[in-house]
Amino acid sequence: MTNKCAFERRSYPPGMHGPQARWQRRASDYSVQLKEKQKVRRIYGVMERQFRRYFRQAQRSPGLTGANLMIILERRLDNVVYRLGFADSRAQARQLVCHGHLDVNGRKTDIPSFLCKPGDEIRVRSRSLGNVYFKDRARILGQRPVPGWINLNPEQMSGKVLSIPTRDEIDTRLKDQLVVGYYSR
Repeated sequence: MTNKCAFERRSYPPGMHGPQARWQRRASDYSVQLKEKQKVRRIYGVMERQFRRYFRQAQRSPGLTGANLMIILERRLDNVVYRLGFADSRAQARQLVCHGHLDVNGRKTDIPSFLCKPGDEIRVRSRSLGNVYFKDRARILGQRPVPGWINLNPEQMSGKVLSIPTRDEIDTRLKDQLVVGYYSR
């Protein structure tokens, strides 16, 4: 991910004996599962308690738990705002939502964890359209591809959730079954 992430920065343990080949061991199943879970949490910007709650919700839903978990994470408002192209990153999308720049179905929504459902319309608030950020964003909106489960209207600075995403439509290359294995131990 970033250079600050110790897991991604180097593949050997810290210290003066770290990079030597004889000290390298095969990673345990637990550590592989933990790293994958942490990667998913980091990508979507979710804390542990909330992630655990999403996992329990995914377990209760019919179908594959891992796919259900990824679908729940994709439906978060901050992620939908990112997917629409209103922000360059999920963290920036979270900030836009928290600062109250967006309406969902005509109501101001400042909760990034709001789960969008089919038919929800996400729109930049009229008060925020005069903001320099959104004026600049309007020029480049629509250049990035938008997933098929949401529809973008660049002229009105709005988007609509058409359907619940399927696992195939989620383009992140995450191994959700490792996360399921982590919580099943």
